[in-house]
Amino acid sequence: MKWIIFFSFVVFLFTACARTDFRRQPAAPVGKRSSYSADIPATQRPYTINGRTYYPLPSSEGYVETGIASWYGGEFHGRKTANGETFNMHEMTAAHKTLPMHTLLLVRNLENSRETVVRVNDRGPFVKARIVDLGLAAASDLGITGAGTARVQITALGEAVTVIRGTNKSERFLPHQDFTAGEFYVQIGSFVNPDNAERLKEKMLAQGRPAVIQQFERDAKVFHRVQVKAGDTLQGAKTMEAILSDSGFPGAFVVAR
Repeated sequence: MKWIIFFSFVVFLFTACARTDFRRQPAAPVGKRSSYSADIPATQRPYTINGRTYYPLPSSEGYVETGIASWYGGEFHGRKTANGETFNMHEMTAAHKTLPMHTLLLVRNLENSRETVVRVNDRGPFVKARIVDLGLAAASDLGITGAGTARVQITALGEAVTVIRGTNKSERFLPHQDFTAGEFYVQIGSFVNPDNAERLKEKMLAQGRPAVIQQFERDAKVFHRVQVKAGDTLQGAKTMEAILSDSGFPGAFVVAR
């Protein structure tokens, strides 16, 4: 076995007062269920929270992000996570809006330089500017249980997979495979009226920004989504997202295909 059992060295138990925060489990994947291949896990399908649709990334390859981390504990202890596990606030797990489940993240607290490694098993946090929600154990590692939040940098390390042989069960580390991240777009608008979508698309084209319209059906309505091509790397797509956000589209967000 090329990779030894991973993760045992990062699991520590802590006891502390739990801090509650706004959280909500992802709704069932939007759109017609039949439009998704049976090979695509439910946790990799688009989902909508508070009117915003999130598109899980096909891979965490090369993913690095800086923003605010928060944590959740007692109120959610014992509840089901988005991938069907039972949330245990004493395990080294975390919630992220779009990274694939079981992604291992190196989380660095930029305010005190403390680091820890967590595994993504939930979706969230659905609060503006927050990029990751940590369990109590990880939050304790990073020293943020008191303040509740901290500025962090998260770096995807690879994926944890469960290996079962007989009665033995363990988690093993799989590094990223060497493949391109895929095709990225930034969505800047969604319209029921196709004429409005077409006008916005033409406006983007006139500015030299390749744009397309993607149709999406929900609740017997067809939505026309205007998306601007943003290259084949997440970093480039995030840069385009920031540019468009500053250009009058504050709700712009990255879409991975």
